[in-house]
Amino acid sequence: MAKESIKAREVKREKLYEKYKEKRLELKKAGDYLALQKLPKNSSPVRLHNRCQITGRPKGYMRQFGISRINFREMALSGLIPGVKKASW
Repeated sequence: MAKESIKAREVKREKLYEKYKEKRLELKKAGDYLALQKLPKNSSPVRLHNRCQITGRPKGYMRQFGISRINFREMALSGLIPGVKKASW
């Protein structure tokens, strides 16, 4: 389980990214890189990191479901994810 402060930091970065998204695109189109550098660091899309929505785990993230591999396995085995079943051949 990730620390609450780390989860909050990620949420803050997402909000900043959304806030400056349009401005960043306009500055890139205009080629004004000096003004682009003056924007907050955390408003850059590169600084966003995918985390599990349940535990906040940063590694083993499955984009299609938005959760980590560990939670995915537990939820799939208990039948909480529709259309997913354990493979057997």
